[in-house]
Amino acid sequence: MRAATARRLGGAVVALLLLAACGDGGTEEASGDAVSGSASPDAPEETEGTDDGAAGGLHDVNPVFDDDFPDPDVLEVDGTYYAYATNGNNRNVRVARSTDLVEWEELPDALPELPSWVIPGKTWAPEVAMLAPDRFVMYFTATNFRPTFQCIGVAVADSPEGPFEVVGEQMLVCPDQEGGAIDAATFQDSAGTWHLLWKNDGNCCGLDTWLYRAPLTADGTALAGEPVRMIQQDLPWEGDLVEAPTLVERDGTFTLLYSANSYGGAEYTIGYATAPSIDGPWTKNPEPLFSSDMFDGRYVGPGGQDVVVGPDGEDHLVFHSWYGGNTYRAMNLLPLGWEDGRPVVAPDDAG
Repeated sequence: MRAATARRLGGAVVALLLLAACGDGGTEEASGDAVSGSASPDAPEETEGTDDGAAGGLHDVNPVFDDDFPDPDVLEVDGTYYAYATNGNNRNVRVARSTDLVEWEELPDALPELPSWVIPGKTWAPEVAMLAPDRFVMYFTATNFRPTFQCIGVAVADSPEGPFEVVGEQMLVCPDQEGGAIDAATFQDSAGTWHLLWKNDGNCCGLDTWLYRAPLTADGTALAGEPVRMIQQDLPWEGDLVEAPTLVERDGTFTLLYSANSYGGAEYTIGYATAPSIDGPWTKNPEPLFSSDMFDGRYVGPGGQDVVVGPDGEDHLVFHSWYGGNTYRAMNLLPLGWEDGRPVVAPDDAG
């Protein structure tokens, strides 16, 4: 879950990763059928990430879900992890479960029914939050019927596996004057209030893109305050957009991770900004946190990230990158460290 409230568990995820590296790393669907890579019609023709020269162990398990599984969001519930992803494989919202973040079992569609005011075919970047033991709220991106923009809807379920049912008769966030809204994320503050984050989809229409935040009502199905702007695209490597916000708080510092540039190729990149409070002010790191040229080019177009606390009690970065000759985006897992309050992907002491 894109929140700083994931439960810390015992164990050693590094050991699990190294053990998994000795296996075949495959995943299976709930029916027992093997999961294989599926093509994306919008995929670029670029060089796939290479394994040559990259460090072993922590990298060798990737992808941990070797199928089209973009924009992963991970939620931990009582020792089981649930990963949700953009539509694919005849599912509106893909979901898989794991106990170690390495071996995953795919489950049936988490959002099998869409309302009449949603145009099917583009159900993107789901986010699921657990508001109570039997109340799970999903925020999903889909194409609104009128106005016809990508916007954010909300659905609820009594189980993390779903099925989730859409709430209301319209999208939760749909600013047509800003090109719509996509890439919902959640954050729970120290007072227990849940917040929704998102990106206005301005790059669809030649507009600026901003990452927004607003508090949610207690039931999670409506905004409880006016949206506040956090950051926009203003660095050369960000191209014409910032998106996919992920907010965490560590030792009094708030860190906003985000993806930038075009998702369709090697330009896609993860950056971050920090602030002393959830209200800002936000200071961007001038250089990317994670780009395609790191780790000998192993991960092409890293993005759509989430932060999850693993079985070892340590932070991990979950993200997608291109595989299969750049025909699909699979899910990866790497340790996430902190140095002087700043995030570091796969730090030297990660094993």
